[in-house]
Amino acid sequence: MESSSFLHNIVSGFQTGGTWMVPIAIALGISIAITIERFMRLYIQYNVDGTSFMFEVQKYILANDLDGAIRLCNGAGKAALPKVIKSGLQRASRDEQQIQNAIDASSLEMIPKLERRLPYLALIANIATLLGLLGTISGLIRSFAAVAAGDPAQRQAILAAGISEAMNATAFGLVTAIFTMVAHSILSTRATKILEEIDEFGVKLLDLLSARKYRHTSEKAGQE
Repeated sequence: MESSSFLHNIVSGFQTGGTWMVPIAIALGISIAITIERFMRLYIQYNVDGTSFMFEVQKYILANDLDGAIRLCNGAGKAALPKVIKSGLQRASRDEQQIQNAIDASSLEMIPKLERRLPYLALIANIATLLGLLGTISGLIRSFAAVAAGDPAQRQAILAAGISEAMNATAFGLVTAIFTMVAHSILSTRATKILEEIDEFGVKLLDLLSARKYRHTSEKAGQE
């Protein structure tokens, strides 16, 4: 019963909010679509437990099984960190600068994928706020114009209807903006965390490969 009444209030508020409710609703729909798509990418497709993954990679490198480490990266699907680590592992036989260049190139390739469409959320939040404000001004202008030209006996009802339109547009615009800003903040934080893991474990990989190369060089020198 309460949910039915709440739904009725939402529909009623949308209907009395005026023409600017439609573009705000479109902005909300786009915001929800981007949020769902980015959530699936950042929390599922591109995500991996960096610490656990790097621990497994380290075990393969210490066992001198680079092919096993590469297979581990291939098995991680489209996750961001394994792609970067794989690019470094494929250059393991080269010097440190070439390994670093491969890691950097792969990292730069992942940045736009992780941050894609996130700026649109910030834009939509601003647009929704401004559309709500525009709906407020439009409702008040229409209300006062109707009051000035209307029957004195109906002025109170006309003014109340105009103010209701203005407030509904403002509320809907603010709700859309708040949702979009929260989504933008959460998703941006997640993208930043993934990029920080890439930087951190990229450096660790370079250190592991350098230590491996030094160990092999020392072993060869000892055998000679």
